[in-house]
Amino acid sequence: MIPADAPATVAVVALGANLGEREAALRGALDALDVVDGVAVDAVSPVATTRPVGGSDQPDYLNAVALVRTGLAPDELLAVLNRVEAQFGRVRLERWGPRTLDLDLISYGVVQTGTEVVSDDPRLTLPHPRAHERAFVLVPWSQVQPDALLRTPGGAVRLVRELAEAAPDRADLEPADVGPLR
Repeated sequence: MIPADAPATVAVVALGANLGEREAALRGALDALDVVDGVAVDAVSPVATTRPVGGSDQPDYLNAVALVRTGLAPDELLAVLNRVEAQFGRVRLERWGPRTLDLDLISYGVVQTGTEVVSDDPRLTLPHPRAHERAFVLVPWSQVQPDALLRTPGGAVRLVRELAEAAPDRADLEPADVGPLR
């Protein structure tokens, strides 16, 4: 929760789940974020079904992107995301392995307004180091924010919707047969 007039930064959070009640996990994560002091979920993309990227043989994911307003610092927001994952049974056994819930902080701040945070800290790299090539992040993000920009690892700033069109896993993404999460 964050008052509408409180100073806040926009952050992009990617949501995914491929184990258990996937849709319920995504909805529950949004509800859990909305009650955290200093966080407000402002917009949520349509849900996509995607094949897993990397890792072992596993079920398809449901993915979405949320735009949140936050008064928390990036590392504090990441800690909140990790706590919400744990509430939904997230266990980190295998890199890119199956998950009951995955919440990734994709970007913090806005390129256009000069509030973007760029970090190469291994604990929290911002923007997310692989977001620029992942259709399951880019397509939902461009649906909820068509004019969004993303700084790529080389430093170039690109329209998210253009990156989405060129993403290597674009063919693996389909609209999900679920209603809006919000």
